[in-house]
Amino acid sequence: MTNSRKALALISACSLVAATISTPSFAEEKIRWKMQAAYGSNLPALGDVIPGVLEDLKEATDGRVFIKHYEPNKLVPTLNITDAVRTGKLDAGYTWIGYDQGKIPSSVLFSAVPFGMEPWEYMAWWYDGEGQKLAEDVYEKNNVHPVLCGLTGPETGGWFNKEINSLEDIKGLKIRYAGIGGRILQELGASVTVLPGGEIFQALEKGAIDASEFSLPTVDKQLGFNRVAKYNYFPGWHQPFAAFHLIVNKEKWDEISDADKKLIDLTCQAAVARNLSRSEAFQGQAIKYLEENGAETRKLPEPVLRELEKVTQTVLQSEADKDADFSKVWESQKAFQDQYQVWQDLGYLPRDF
Repeated sequence: MTNSRKALALISACSLVAATISTPSFAEEKIRWKMQAAYGSNLPALGDVIPGVLEDLKEATDGRVFIKHYEPNKLVPTLNITDAVRTGKLDAGYTWIGYDQGKIPSSVLFSAVPFGMEPWEYMAWWYDGEGQKLAEDVYEKNNVHPVLCGLTGPETGGWFNKEINSLEDIKGLKIRYAGIGGRILQELGASVTVLPGGEIFQALEKGAIDASEFSLPTVDKQLGFNRVAKYNYFPGWHQPFAAFHLIVNKEKWDEISDADKKLIDLTCQAAVARNLSRSEAFQGQAIKYLEENGAETRKLPEPVLRELEKVTQTVLQSEADKDADFSKVWESQKAFQDQYQVWQDLGYLPRDF
């Protein structure tokens, strides 16, 4: 090798070393995001999930991944979290994306479907069916990347200040109901509004609404709904499952390494399992407490449930006819449920055994 070629090789080697030193590897890059949650961290199995996820990420990376957690309404209104993530005002959010129904009609199908899947069935559709891919495709159009990061079983059917014995009893009610469940009650003559969880107690107390659904009995206990509504109705026909997502600004998501994306995905998968376990563990105790403190536990009559299911199918078809994404996601869910039903019927004990 000539002296000039040796010099050129030496210069190239030095440049490579300098570039390696000056440009940190993905493993060394820090993540510093702001994230607002839709639910207070004091709410069991609802708001206490995401703080654990963020702490796990921080500990697993020795502080390299740090996502600052903000309580509801600290930076933006709870119902505006997705818009804030889309525009970059927030780097991330933790929410029930069904709140996006007005702008993203199919969002409710990723969140809760009346008379739909049970939680483990939804989990199977998300991870091993088309759920995750469909959600990512829908939300990519809105500059958002969704990660399933929480899952619970059914919620209560709602808190009412009058008995519900027929669909006629729903007419004229002022009621807080989110998602497709709210659309169904509108069809039945109710006046439906969507309120953040922190505003429901006061609205019931002042008579601004006559009834409300919100969450699990453990959460309803924490919020004291038994003090402002008499009848606690079951089952949670409108939300057989409730899914929650960590949503990240798409540009922020694309900036991080594949290894960090995988780390966030795996941490959220662990959170889904923990959340489902926690949401099932203590509901019986909570219902007993609510009954001992004034609540009257009621089950909706079967004829009412059957009529609600008929209206549900009509509303879902109407939404599918208006929005291509809604239609695509709903068809995917129905196809998955059909094949799953074969296994459920054969593999599990009958419900009335």
